[in-house]
Amino acid sequence: MNPKPRVLVARRAPAEVLERLAAHFEVDAVAGDVPLTPAELRERLQGKAGAFITGTERIDGALLDACPELRVVATMSVGFNHIDVPACSAHGVLATNTPDVLTETTADFGFALLMATARRMAEGERLLRDGGWKSWSWDFLAGSDIHGATLGILGMGRIGQAIARRGRFGFGMSVIYHNRSRLPADTEAELGARYMSKDELLREADHLVLVLPYSAAAHHSIAAPELALMKPGATLVNIARGGIVDENALAEALRAGRLAAAGLDVFEGEPQVNPVLLTLPNVVLTPHIASATMKTRLAMAGLAADNLIAALTGGTPPTALNPEVLSR
Repeated sequence: MNPKPRVLVARRAPAEVLERLAAHFEVDAVAGDVPLTPAELRERLQGKAGAFITGTERIDGALLDACPELRVVATMSVGFNHIDVPACSAHGVLATNTPDVLTETTADFGFALLMATARRMAEGERLLRDGGWKSWSWDFLAGSDIHGATLGILGMGRIGQAIARRGRFGFGMSVIYHNRSRLPADTEAELGARYMSKDELLREADHLVLVLPYSAAAHHSIAAPELALMKPGATLVNIARGGIVDENALAEALRAGRLAAAGLDVFEGEPQVNPVLLTLPNVVLTPHIASATMKTRLAMAGLAADNLIAALTGGTPPTALNPEVLSR
């Protein structure tokens, strides 16, 4: 009888997912929530055919060279900038992610963060908790309207479109967007969305939401020149990846009052946060929790498990990033 393939689960995972995996594999499961160091990850992957990872485990060519038995890497995330997919393909390693199952949940959070940012909710809560609410004045914590405003979306994939629907149909917003490729005309019509250049988008948006995938080309694609194009008093929300925004430039724009406020769920050095941002009252900071509902996180873990099981038992993984590996 052939032994079960060995797999690593690199972070604490739901018990039901571990039980599913154990029915097919010999599972080496990390019990804690502290990420493995690169050296620890490399060591734990020795002799493993598969890896169940999250967005904090880096898979690159050097690691793959050191782990020749690895055949599949399944990340419990939609973003995959932590995986060198070309290197995986060169090593014959299948890479998978978990799109779709988190779209609506993440869009809900993105819109909630937009509203909290524009209406100064976090600032008001801090003031109240600190005993600073003493009286009323006509401009006390006055923020920006959402309804009827212009919503700019940079990155019009599944999540961007879901945010557009919320803005257009829930709040009567004018929706404008920029994307690497323009949406089909019927999709634009359905969303009531207008395509424009990136610079035009920055100039016209009252509220800008970033939902584009991270890549080397997207690194600091929102920096001082881009922020200077935005309307005075505009707001910026980032639920994409931290490296897209030059946080020092953003902090200066917020400090100087060029932007009214920002809402950030992702950070370039997370879990560390740029210390200047922590000092500013007009920024809402959340710890990368846009997909954090129990239903959605269980669905993400379940899809990652589906990919891992299918890849190592002769099936077809539902969401492969480099499916050409399967035909080799």
